[in-house]
Amino acid sequence: MEGVKIVDMANEMAMHVERLRDLEADIDALADAVGAPRERSITQRLDTIERVLFALARAQGIDPDSVS
Repeated sequence: MEGVKIVDMANEMAMHVERLRDLEADIDALADAVGAPRERSITQRLDTIERVLFALARAQGIDPDSVS
């Protein structure tokens, strides 16, 4: 029974690692859309993305500060 738990945990860990890789790729793609790679730091590009998303939310009547 312990072997099954270990296999389940390994499978779950593999899924989480895959999700993290997907998220990293998505962040890189968004950051590249905002600025050319190495043109600005990832922090600066993500900050720009955040400002754009907040502006879009406000344009749709959503207060991004109230969303949790």
